[in-house]
Amino acid sequence: MCTVGGPVDIEFNERVKGTNYRCKECGEKFKGIGKRPMCPSCQSEDVEEV
Repeated sequence: MCTVGGPVDIEFNERVKGTNYRCKECGEKFKGIGKRPMCPSCQSEDVEEV
């Protein structure tokens, strides 16, 4: 798998609602948006909606 760059820090404005996710690899809980959210701790895409 080829990627360009790294994770991007984006400040959400109050109108954007993120979905709660949990990383299946490291257990990190985070809010994400988009079709393929990525764990901010380990960059895994193996996440589940909680």
